Amino acid sequence: MSDRILHTLDGFGFEWTGNVVFQKDRIDVYAKALEQLEAGGHVYACRCTRAQLASASTEPGLEPVHSCACRNATDRRSGPHAIRFRTEPQPATVRFSDAWQGPIEQDCRSEAGDFVIRRRDGVFAYHLAVVVDDELQGINRIVRGADLLASTPRQILLQRALGYRSPTYAHLPLLVEPDGRKLAKSRHALPLDLARASGLLCEVLTWLRQDPPAGLARAPLQEVWAWAFAHWQPSRFAGCRELRLPAT
Repeated sequence: MSDRILHTLDGFGFEWTGNVVFQKDRIDVYAKALEQLEAGGHVYACRCTRAQLASASTEPGLEPVHSCACRNATDRRSGPHAIRFRTEPQPATVRFSDAWQGPIEQDCRSEAGDFVIRRRDGVFAYHLAVVVDDELQGINRIVRGADLLASTPRQILLQRALGYRSPTYAHLPLLVEPDGRKLAKSRHALPLDLARASGLLCEVLTWLRQDPPAGLARAPLQEVWAWAFAHWQPSRFAGCRELRLPAT
C-alpha cells in the first residue's frame, strides 16, 4: 500500500527530500514524549469502556467531549486503559491564524475535552504522533485539508506542553460529494488515473477557482505545475472549507 501511494505521488509530479519515515518505527520517540507529558502532569489514565464513551457522545460520528472521574483517580496503571491529555480551563483556549481560513479560536476544554493520545491497545494516537513527527523533522509549515482544522488546536496544546514551537498552518477546502459527504472508496469514489495526471491536476485547479487555461490539461505535467506555481491565488478560496463536486 505504501509503495502504491508513493508511486501515485510520483506519477503526479510531487517531489520530496529524504527517506520515507513510518510511524511504526518511531514508537520509542512517541513513548519518550508521553513520559515527558506524564512528568509534567499533563495526562491521565482512562479506563472508560466504549459503551461509557458512546453514552457521552452528543453528535453521531464525533468523538465525545470527555471529562470524567478518571482524571482524578490515584491508581493510574491497573487494568486496560487509554491515556488522555488533560485540558485545563485556563490554557485550553487556543487562537491561531490560518493562512487560508483566517483567525481560528477553539476552547479545547469545552469543544474537545480530554482527548486520547494513546489508545487502550497501546497504539499512539494521531494527535501525539503527528506533533512529534513534525517537530523531529523540522516541519515549519503545514498544508492540509480543512477536515483537520478542528483538530489543530489540540495539536497546538500538545506542542506547548512538550515545549515545541508551532508550525504555521494553511488548510485547503475539502472536496466533497454533491451531497456534502467526503470522497471515500466505501462510496465508490474513483481511484486516480496516472495516465490522466495533467488533466486531473487541471480539474483540481479549476475546483480551487484558479481558472487554468483550457489547453493546459493536454500539456506535459511539468508545464501544469509551472503554470500553477506562477498563477497560484489562494485568495480565491480563502475562508472556504468545502468545495462540492458538481452533480452528474
